[in-house]
Amino acid sequence: QELRPKSLDIKQEELGDMVEKEMASTSEAIEDAVRRIEEMMSQARNESSGVKLEVNERILNSCTDLMKAIRLLVMTSTNLQKEIVESGRGAATTQEFYAKNSRWTEGLISASKAVGWGATQLVESADRVVLHMGKYEELIVCSHEIAASTAQLVAASKVKAEKGSRNLAQLQECSRNVNEMAANVVASTKSGQEQIEEKDTMDFSGMSLIKLKKEEMETQVKVLELEKRLEGERVRLGELRKQHYALAGTYDTMEDGEAKPAPTPRRGILKKPPLAQKP
Repeated sequence: QELRPKSLDIKQEELGDMVEKEMASTSEAIEDAVRRIEEMMSQARNESSGVKLEVNERILNSCTDLMKAIRLLVMTSTNLQKEIVESGRGAATTQEFYAKNSRWTEGLISASKAVGWGATQLVESADRVVLHMGKYEELIVCSHEIAASTAQLVAASKVKAEKGSRNLAQLQECSRNVNEMAANVVASTKSGQEQIEEKDTMDFSGMSLIKLKKEEMETQVKVLELEKRLEGERVRLGELRKQHYALAGTYDTMEDGEAKPAPTPRRGILKKPPLAQKP
C-alpha cells in the first residue's frame, strides 16, 4: 500500500463510484460542448458575413463532428467497462472488482477526465477564435490533446478487455474516428487562418539600396530574436513535460529511495533550430 502511487486520495471502495461519476461527468461535458457550439454557430451567422462567416462555420462544423465522435467513444467505452466488470468480477461485487484492480481503475478515471477536459478546452478555444479574441494555434493544440486522451482511454480499456470483444473493436473504431475528426479540426483551422490573416505584400521595388540594406538588417535581428525565444519556449516545454510525467507517476524509484525520471526518448522538438543564413 505504501508503494502504490497516491494518485487518488480516496478509499478503494469509492473507486467504483468514481468511475461512474467521471464517465457521467465526461458525457455531460461533451453534451454541454455540443450545445455551446450550436450557440456559437447561431451567433456567428448573426454577427459575421463573407469570408469570416465561411471560416467560422467550417471550424465550428468540424468541432461539432469531433464532439459527436467523442460522445460515441465515451458511450462505447462505458459499455466495454460494464462488460469487463461483468466478466471479471465473478462472485465479487462491482465495487470489490474496482478496488481489487485499483491501478487499472485509476487509469480509467484519469483518461476519462482528460477526454472531458480536452473537449471543454476545445470549445473555449473555438469561442475565442470566433470572437477574434483567441489564437488559431489553441484549437490545433486542443485537437492534438483530445487525440492523445482518446488513445489513453482506449489503452486503459484494452488492458482488461477480451481480445475478441465486440465492444473493444467498436471502441478502437471510435478512436480512429475521433483522430480523423481531430485532424479535420486542425485542417479547417489552418485553412481558416490562411484566409483571415492579412498577408504582407512584400513589395520592395520602390526601396533604395540603403533602405533595402537597413530593412535586411532589421529583419535579421528579428529572426535571431524569434529563434532565441523559440529555443527558450522549447526548453520550457521540455521542463513542463518532465513535471507532468512526474505527477503522472512515471518516475522510477532508485535503490536508495530517491526518485529519478523514467528514461524518455529525445524529442526532435527540443533540438536547437538552425540559425537563418544570410543569402
